[in-house]
Amino acid sequence: MRIHHDWRGLPIEARGASVAMGNFDGVHLGHRSVIDTARAAAQAPLGVITFEPHPREFLAPDAPPFRLMNAESRANRLARLGVDHLYELPFDAVLSGFAPQDFAREVLVEGLGIRHVTVGADFCFGRQRSGDAGTLTELGRELGFGVTIAPLIGDGEVQYSSTAIRKALAEGRCRDAERMLGHWHRIDGEVLHGDKRGRDLGFPTANMAVDRLHLPAFGIYAVLVDVLTGPERGSYRGVASLGVRPMFGAGRPNLEAHIFDFSGDLYGQHLSVALVEYLRPEAKFDSLQALTEQMGRDSARARDILQGN
Repeated sequence: MRIHHDWRGLPIEARGASVAMGNFDGVHLGHRSVIDTARAAAQAPLGVITFEPHPREFLAPDAPPFRLMNAESRANRLARLGVDHLYELPFDAVLSGFAPQDFAREVLVEGLGIRHVTVGADFCFGRQRSGDAGTLTELGRELGFGVTIAPLIGDGEVQYSSTAIRKALAEGRCRDAERMLGHWHRIDGEVLHGDKRGRDLGFPTANMAVDRLHLPAFGIYAVLVDVLTGPERGSYRGVASLGVRPMFGAGRPNLEAHIFDFSGDLYGQHLSVALVEYLRPEAKFDSLQALTEQMGRDSARARDILQGN
């Protein structure tokens, strides 16, 4: 998959795609429906148009973090779905100021040269969200590109949405989130240097930042870990702590993953950590020995849960 960070100055081979357009936070089953519809809509490369930062981050920078995925995680998921071109457009004062007709003409037609665009039924675009899926259909007829509006989908009781997935994760319901996502919820990023306390306790961990993300319930998880870069590339099982480490008085949340039966050096490499099952809340223990014993029990339980994965 090729990633493009602008609609201007694209090479000829990046133009003329059949695209799905939206924010695709989480890339859940509703988003998958939009992407699959775009795939079938035209004899053309498959593209996805999305925005970075997320429009809500740009328009309300002081709002609490809400994203399920950072840009890296979203790109990794879209690549797994067979997307040929990801157009990660910069959402800034210029793009946010376009009227719907200007966005369609300058970005979709003159910039990307799209053949067809698919959006969800609730899609809005243009300055102050003044355009909707119906507006886009009219502009497509006027400017010469096809438009398909994909219906919203759910399981009969719950509509698949990023909001519903956030709620499930905040309550530690990983498997409910997985049913709406169509995949395990993952946190992707670079392995950073930490305090190395886990190594001293016999449970070395790969530490990752979780800044600007909507955080699942703090606590201990059974996890699947994909090492995406470096000589140790591959898939592994493990147990992870997500939270503020109350035992050590640290205040900034992070993710610490202990990979079972692993001894390589992962600093600077990129990981994708899937949250499979919530084991327990994080806690402060009376002693390091009590903590270490609990970590052993957590690891044993995670191994049992992950058998067959």
